[in-house]
Amino acid sequence: MTTAPPRPGQIPNWQGPQRRVGLTGGIATGKSSVGLYLTKQHALSVLDADVYAREALAPESAVTMTVLKRYGSAVTQLGQSNPASLDRLALGQIVFNNARERRWLENLVHPIVRGRIETELATLQNEPVVVVMIPLLFEAQFESVCDEIWVVHCSAAQQLERLMHRDQLSKQEAQARLAAQWPIESKTALADTVINNTGAVESWGEQVSNQIERLLIDVADVHSNEQF
Repeated sequence: MTTAPPRPGQIPNWQGPQRRVGLTGGIATGKSSVGLYLTKQHALSVLDADVYAREALAPESAVTMTVLKRYGSAVTQLGQSNPASLDRLALGQIVFNNARERRWLENLVHPIVRGRIETELATLQNEPVVVVMIPLLFEAQFESVCDEIWVVHCSAAQQLERLMHRDQLSKQEAQARLAAQWPIESKTALADTVINNTGAVESWGEQVSNQIERLLIDVADVHSNEQF
């Protein structure tokens, strides 16, 4: 499994009047469910790094053409009218089983994702709270785009079981995907808030709502102080 590398100093978080929550966790720990809850129950803007990564790999995009040039027919989507389309499953088989190839792809995609996040944040600058959902927040050193970090946590055994069930993967395939990320315990050690998702479905709702209430009170206090 990828281990959390030692860091000479903590990456500084974003500072400003807006509260920016970095929502992360391990694969299949439940962060997407939390993000959806924040959108539906609290009407918050949630920026999804996974969506931006998929957009970066859209047919005929510059990134897709670079990937096709490197891997050729091994990752070409068959049966598509557009030959410049990627077979994401085939690409996943390559990068989740080869750390060097995974780093190559991440170095290609992550700068585009970061740029997209920063563009979206600029358009949302008047919103009091924005959530940025980034699966590889720590691994890709995205801490600087948010001012606090929430990690959605479950046990390693639950994570493996949920991933196998969700994506219909073998144990070996699921373990390869888990190995591409930091262990969940390494992430929780760096979190400002840990959302416990070891229980029943959406048993974390009250935890999340309490944290949002706290943030909104903080924002209100800041605006109140600015008036004096």
